[in-house]
Formats: sequence, C-alpha cells, structure tokens
Amino acid sequence: MFFARLRRFLAEEDWTFAAHEQPTLPGSPGAPEHPTARRFAYGAIGVLLGLTGGLGSALVSANTTTLQGALGLDPAQIAWLPTIYVMTNVSINLLLIKFRQQFGLRPFALIFLGLYAVLTLGHLFVRDFWSAIVVRGASGMAGAALSSLGLYYVMQSLPAKWRLKAVVIGIGIPQCATPLARLFSPDLLAMSQWRTLYLFELGLSLLSLAAVALLRLPPTNRIKAFEPIDFLTFTLYAVGMGLVAAVLGLGRIVWWTEARWIGVALLLAIPMLAAALIIEHGREKPLLNTRWLASSDILRFTIVTIMARIVLSEQTYAAVGLLQTLGQNNDQLGPFFLIIFFASVAGVAASAVTLNVEKLAHPVMLAIGLVAIAAFADSHSTSLTRAPQLYASQAVIAFAATFFLGPSLLFGMTRALQQGAGHIITFIALFGIINSIGGLGGTALLGTYQTVREKANSAALVQTIDPTDPIVTARIQAGGAAVGRVIGDPALRSAEGAALLSQTTTREANVLAYDDVFRLIALLAALTFGYLLFLLGRRDWRERRVRAKGAA
Repeated sequence: MFFARLRRFLAEEDWTFAAHEQPTLPGSPGAPEHPTARRFAYGAIGVLLGLTGGLGSALVSANTTTLQGALGLDPAQIAWLPTIYVMTNVSINLLLIKFRQQFGLRPFALIFLGLYAVLTLGHLFVRDFWSAIVVRGASGMAGAALSSLGLYYVMQSLPAKWRLKAVVIGIGIPQCATPLARLFSPDLLAMSQWRTLYLFELGLSLLSLAAVALLRLPPTNRIKAFEPIDFLTFTLYAVGMGLVAAVLGLGRIVWWTEARWIGVALLLAIPMLAAALIIEHGREKPLLNTRWLASSDILRFTIVTIMARIVLSEQTYAAVGLLQTLGQNNDQLGPFFLIIFFASVAGVAASAVTLNVEKLAHPVMLAIGLVAIAAFADSHSTSLTRAPQLYASQAVIAFAATFFLGPSLLFGMTRALQQGAGHIITFIALFGIINSIGGLGGTALLGTYQTVREKANSAALVQTIDPTDPIVTARIQAGGAAVGRVIGDPALRSAEGAALLSQTTTREANVLAYDDVFRLIALLAALTFGYLLFLLGRRDWRERRVRAKGAA
C-alpha cells in the first residue's frame, strides 16, 4: 500500500496539451497558458529554487575562514568543501537530463530535493570533515537539479512570447546568491556559528521540497533515454572532470609543484576524458557529440565564455581578497555586498529587457568591455583603499557578470537546437564545464598569479629597506614604542618594531600583487573584447560581400 501511494505521488499527471503547448524537448515541461495567480506562484517558486541552489555553494564559499576554525580544519581541508561541490556539479547534468527524459520531471524534482534535505539534516548531528564532504557533494548534485527546476518554474511564470527572457532571468537568479550570502551570513554565524548555516540551508531545501510538491510543473514527454554505455561514459567523464576540478581547486593551496597527487590526478584524468570522448565519437546517439564540439562556432563560443568566466573572477577573488588583506571582513562589508546584490539583479533585469536573439554576442562583448574598464580602475588601489572606493567599479562588474550569462547560454542553445534536439545534452555539459571549471580555473589562475607577484613585490620592497636609513630606524622605533607598555626590554621592543615593519611590508606587497592581478584581468578582458569585435566585424564584412554579390 505504501509503495503504491509513493508511486502515485511521484507519478506525472496526465495533461492534454494544445499543439502549441507541447513540450519543446523530452524532459522539459509543456507550455500551457496559466491563470495570473498561478504565474505568480510559479515565479515565486522559481526564485526560491534558484536562490536555494546558489546559496548551497555560496554560504560555504563566503565563510571558509569561519568554518575552518569551527570544524578544526586546515587550509587544504577547508578548500575541499567548495571544490567537492564543483566536482559533483560539473558532471551530474549528463545524467539529470536523461533522467528527466526517461522518468519525468516530478520524480526528478522530489527525489533529488529529498536526498539533499536528508543529507543536510544528517550533517547537523555529525561534526567532522568527511560528513561535510558528503553534504557538499550532495549539494553540488542538488544545485544542478535546482538550477534546472528554477529555470523551468520561471519559464512557466511568463507568457510564451517572453520565454527566452524567462530563460535569461532563470539562469541569472542563482548568480545573485553569492553577494546575498555574504550579506546576511555574519548574522547567521553570530547565532550558533556553523550550525546555523546548515540549519538555514536545511530550511531552504525543505521549503523548496514543499513548494515543488505543492505546485507541479506541467508534465513532459518521456522517452527511453538511457543506454548501458551511457554509464561507462558518465563514469569516465565524471571521474576525469572531478580530478581536474580537484587540481584547480587545491593547486594554489598545496602549490602546484609541491604536491605529488596533483601530477597523479592529471595522469589519471587525461586518459579518462580521452577515453570518454573516443567512446562518444563512435556512437550513433552520443551523450557528447564530439564532432559538433569541434566545430568552429562552438570552439569560439568556448574560448570567449571561458575568458569571460576568468575575468569575472575579479570580484569573487581579487576585490574581496584585497579588502580582506586590508583587514575588512564580511561584518564590515554589508553596504558593499548590498550594492553588488542590487547591481547583479539589475544585470539580470537589463539582460532580459534588452534581449535580442539576432545579436546575442553584443551583450557578451559589452559585459567584458565593462570588466576591462572596472578592473583597470581597481588596479590603482593602495593600502588606504576601503570598500567605498570600490563601490562603483564592483557594481559595474556585478552588473556585467549577470548581464552576459543569459545571452551566452542562449547563443549556445540556439546553435545546439539548429543541429537537432540530441545536441542539447552536449551543450548543457559544455556550459556546465565552462561555468564551473571556468570559475574554478579563474580563481586558480588569479590566486597563483597573486602569490607569485606577492613574492616578487616582497623581495623588491625588502631590498629597499636599509637598517641604517633614518626613516627605517624611525619606523622601527615607532613600532617598538607602540608596545612599550607591555615590553620593557629595549632590545625586544626593537625586535617587535622590526616585526611590525615586516608585517607592513608584507601587506604592501600583497596590495601591489592585487593591483597586478587587476591589471592582468583588465588586459585579458581587453583582449577578449578585441577578439569579439574582430569576429563581429568579420561577420558583417562577409554579409556585405554576400549582399554585394547577390545584387551583382
């Protein structure tokens, strides 16, 4: 009796669709007209699902220092928590798409949301590193499911003529979660430290589960999607991409040339990914269409989008890192993250309002150009820089980050649909790699460059410090005088003054290194902008030649 009721609860409803309301693809919901009240309900649930999926990663990434102390972890261990999220998130979409196609939307939604809620609840009673790893991995899988569900619910909330705008809004909502997490997580941590974060995450997952159970999506058309060889491809692909994500997430922490496991991971990952591509290349119905991935259009799309994800890491790594180096933390940066949140929302809204399917590359080019200008402005930061001096530039970057994402997704999606519905799985896998691995790779690149430049700047500054210089001597004496009330020995006071001067030198070297990072981002963004401008100019020139030949 119980299992019969469970099957009925998970089963898709029988709907009768008009011809224009049929699902576009197997695994996606139908598109019927809804009453206004139901549209609002779909929209509210879509926002809830999008933010829940985004906050699953953002709450940990924004509070790694606090969680490291609360859980008793070292820097390498705490770096695994956001990394394991990417490791599971980047590959699970390959299976999720086929799961929706074969079993329907309702089982997909309830099973993954229920699993996520149960694991989050269990973590509240287990306080160790491995339980945190399990929950982060489950959060990565649930985050992929929530992103898809949130997108579908937002699409149901708007009329059919605005469905593409709904795609832009749905894909942009999770991006607003990071500044939101940094905005209110200090208050959560003040209540009961790390447990409150997990309680909040559990509350969001339960709310999402209840909302999805209460208001169903229109059913989809189901087909037999899975083939036995899919699981071999998925295993090779998931393990290979997971190892790559681990290398990118941990490389700059344990350092690239110091940890032997980095080389071993790459030696395993490269043959696994190559084997997955070889298997797919010979299949009649592949999960990954290798021939399409190698086409010139998709290669250019991949290069541009990866560069965009790298330069957009300016905000999440470089700007926040600079302010933390200068002694500011989440508690003091409330207005800063509030401005970033509103700028992110404005980017989503502007992208939806100005969407033009004939000119999808233009918003991407504009966003990257804005990042180049803002990053160059940030490259003049000093040790006196504080959050108010970065409000304008970081608002521009936050706007650009959400402004470019929707058009970028639609650009690839339209190319995939032109080739046939079977290419959608390939594109979703590619887009997941670009956004997850691209963001992780951007942080790895910028973090490594910042470390290298900090060492170089520190060496250059130390070489200029001459103990016989009167200014240096006065600075050491001033540092010693600051601790004169607690240290009576003149020799110890002088040593303490020298230590304080060394700390100041390190801080200045870090500030100079972040300025170098900002300049690198500005250069990369400018080069990407120029490349896009060249591509658009070449396309227009070719179209004019075709028109001229036609007229002749």
